[in-house]
Amino acid sequence: MFNPQSAVCQMIQQVCLPLEVVFTDQVRNATSYIWNFGDGSPEVGPLPAATGYTQPHTFNNVGTYRVMLIAINPSSCNERDTSYINIKVGDLKANLVMDIDKLDPCEAFNYQFNNLSTTNPSRPFTDTSFIWDFGDRTPRVRAGLIAVTHSYLAPGTYFVRLILNDTAYCNNPDSIEIELRVAANVVASFETPAVGCAPYTAVFKNTSVGGATFDWNFGDPTSADNTSTLINPTHFYSNPGTYKITLVATDPNTCNKTDDTTFTINVYDKPTASFSYTPVVPIVNTPNIFTNQSSPDAVKFKWLFGDGDSLITTSRADVEHQYIATGSYTACLIAYNAIGCSDDTCQLVSVIIDPAVDVPNAFTPNSGSINSVVKVRGFGISKMRFIIWNRWGQKVFESNSINQGWDGKVGGVVQPMDVYAYTLSVEFFDGVKATKKGDITLIR
Repeated sequence: MFNPQSAVCQMIQQVCLPLEVVFTDQVRNATSYIWNFGDGSPEVGPLPAATGYTQPHTFNNVGTYRVMLIAINPSSCNERDTSYINIKVGDLKANLVMDIDKLDPCEAFNYQFNNLSTTNPSRPFTDTSFIWDFGDRTPRVRAGLIAVTHSYLAPGTYFVRLILNDTAYCNNPDSIEIELRVAANVVASFETPAVGCAPYTAVFKNTSVGGATFDWNFGDPTSADNTSTLINPTHFYSNPGTYKITLVATDPNTCNKTDDTTFTINVYDKPTASFSYTPVVPIVNTPNIFTNQSSPDAVKFKWLFGDGDSLITTSRADVEHQYIATGSYTACLIAYNAIGCSDDTCQLVSVIIDPAVDVPNAFTPNSGSINSVVKVRGFGISKMRFIIWNRWGQKVFESNSINQGWDGKVGGVVQPMDVYAYTLSVEFFDGVKATKKGDITLIR
């Protein structure tokens, strides 16, 4: 990274060749750029700002290179500024290898850590080339190839790291890691949901205490992948059924050496979602009726009408939906069985809408009939504002939805029989706007 507002020179840690670097100007206030990578390759530029602010380059030889960036802007006070960065490229690499030995007695948590790393014999490691991190938040230990010992205070899973800490090697500060499961006795255990829906991918979380190796049997003899030696495996159950999973945990560093556990999961079949609708051939301003034809084991349903509206229900009764705009909609039904397994199906529904709007001129609150609420009627309405006023000019009701009407009440009290005025402004799905005014008679 470069900051062309001031000349900056810094040393980047040694890296191994071939080294591929992408250099980028962090300020990007220049109109053109010149790059020199200091390795004898041709100078690059001037390049326009749109592409020249960043440049890739590969160093193929060992050496220390002074990379130069010249940022140019004739309209600035200094016109151009230069920034530098030093890169050291090497080929002396350390190959990191380690292993771990358990020390007696078996019930203790004492371990020996062996550094088996190698490098070019012409430049051997020193006794401070490495750092051991035992993963238990104890102080790190600087060492060479000589083995070190460490005792853990409690059982658990620790991530032990061997870290290269010697700038003589081009891959400094590489590290390697081993998962060490410390325990006096190995105890096999794992977690996974007890039920699933076919086809089902079971995820197993290994919670064993100790354990160097793990052998899984997923109880699925028809599967080609019925076993695994991973710590936390997954398994795909393609068919419904009851499956007995077995885990055998082995740890030669524990007193009991091995332990096993079993668990049973039930994989259930999913329901079948299905529906029909009418009219299949669209009829102007006609709502669609959706008929649920899902399998009998489905007990819960979610309708997605493709226009943003949805419905969740446990009923199999027909569902009516009125679309507000001409077009084709992907209507879907998701069916769930008693344990939550689901299936879905979708169909394309074509709709024709002829925009229209009207308001009834009378209604009868508390009648229990369709006329007990007064609301806007119409088709293709995407936005609206409906306000009702009493004879003293007081607003008694306001709605922005064609589905919300007035039940004749204010503060829970039915208003007196009278003639009320309304104002209505609407915008249809095609962008056309309309306004309407009139009277509504409240009949009691």
